[in-house]
Amino acid sequence: MQTLTSTHHNARQIPQSISRQRSYWDARVYNELRSGSWSLADLHQQIDLPAWQPYLERLPRDPYVAARWKRMSWLMLDDTGEPVALPYCPMAQAEAFNDAETMADKLRHYAPLEERFLQRQDVIEFIKGWAGLWDIQSGEPILMQINGVRGTALTDPLQGQGIHKDGSQFLSVLVINRENVSGGTSLLSFDKQGRQEILSGDLAPGEILHIRDDQIYHSVSGVTPFDVSLPFERFIIIINCRFNDPFQNRILREHFPGVVLNEW
Repeated sequence: MQTLTSTHHNARQIPQSISRQRSYWDARVYNELRSGSWSLADLHQQIDLPAWQPYLERLPRDPYVAARWKRMSWLMLDDTGEPVALPYCPMAQAEAFNDAETMADKLRHYAPLEERFLQRQDVIEFIKGWAGLWDIQSGEPILMQINGVRGTALTDPLQGQGIHKDGSQFLSVLVINRENVSGGTSLLSFDKQGRQEILSGDLAPGEILHIRDDQIYHSVSGVTPFDVSLPFERFIIIINCRFNDPFQNRILREHFPGVVLNEW
């Protein structure tokens, strides 16, 4: 079995062209992203969602956001196209991309994704498939997060971010768990006010929303339980690459001097 292992930070300065099969995604997804700014797909055939559930139970609480649980890791493709986990680096978002008081212009430190999760073959193929979709090359840092909310009362999954961009060119959101949840409606819009709406709908577990993050805005509504006598939870994977946020790129360059960044 292929494994996703740690690597040192002196990655090659020049990305190597990687040949990849295009069979992970339907041709429709490529066509929609080529002609527009987003695409919705289903990954039930490619990933084993029930086998991913135990990893949700072991997520630590987000130290910055109440009622949220989270892990994150920085990854990249090596010269053969295989994903490797980079050493630790914090997450950073400038206020221009994240104006929530608890997160804007701050370095945020999270526990890494579990090694056993990253070593799963369906997770490895998902990372490779995602990188192939956007033509991500070797040496480009990829941020992969598992986060979500659980509780018994009204919760804002974005904790004040509202309609926003994440500060990258390419972003995808995969729903991996949705139990006893009302709300959690995903929104895409051409404007930050949400008046030029593109999409509004509830993503089911296994559905993934691909977004050109530098072109459109996204958001998700608050969640409440259908049955108020029972707890609810909703967890997602967020994966993105090629960052436009100078703050994040500066922190990446400090930690990984040789990586390939989207800099001007």
